Amino acid sequence: MLEFFQKGGPLMWLLLLGSVIAVGVFLERFFFLHRASIRVGELLRGLSNLLALGNVAEALQECAAAPGPAARVMRAVLLKHDLPRADLRDIAQDAGQLEVPKLERNLGILLAVVYLAPLVGLLGTVVGLVDAFTAIRAEGGYATATEIGAGVYQSLLTTAGGLAICIPALLAYLFLSARVNGLIHDMERAGIEIVNLLTDLRRSGQPTGPTPPATEL
Repeated sequence: MLEFFQKGGPLMWLLLLGSVIAVGVFLERFFFLHRASIRVGELLRGLSNLLALGNVAEALQECAAAPGPAARVMRAVLLKHDLPRADLRDIAQDAGQLEVPKLERNLGILLAVVYLAPLVGLLGTVVGLVDAFTAIRAEGGYATATEIGAGVYQSLLTTAGGLAICIPALLAYLFLSARVNGLIHDMERAGIEIVNLLTDLRRSGQPTGPTPPATEL
């Protein structure tokens, strides 16, 4: 492996740096998104039972104890549960918009590796071919196959290295993007359903209780 990097030229080390960054971003985002995932349906059922009894404070505690952006969106709505439906819907939308940048953080770095790795490999290809033709010119047009092959070999190594990094990085980006889209869908579902839940309880005449004082939140 070390031999490949030495024969591939200095650009191979740049590709290695890109691969390390891509792996680091993927692992950080993977574990972050895994911790942010919750069973929205189960949390909504629990909140429904508490709100039907008028226990807004306990519902808020349940949301605070649950990880993830969906729980934070529901908590933002519950904090203002006595407002009209239109206002609750706006609160849910605003809270969701604040969570999206947290979910998409560092994905741009991974996408940059996807774009730059093949370009760096292409640059290495050009540099290797330039070295090969330089050897031919230096020998007056009669360079040996070994001298020419060194430059061609370098160009092939950098091309292969760029593609070897680009393809897994692209797959990782698509996987993480799918996870982010799933969490955004959960947020939207949570916001809609908690607003509908509060509205239905209000229409049925069931008290949801007063807004808890700041010390209880």
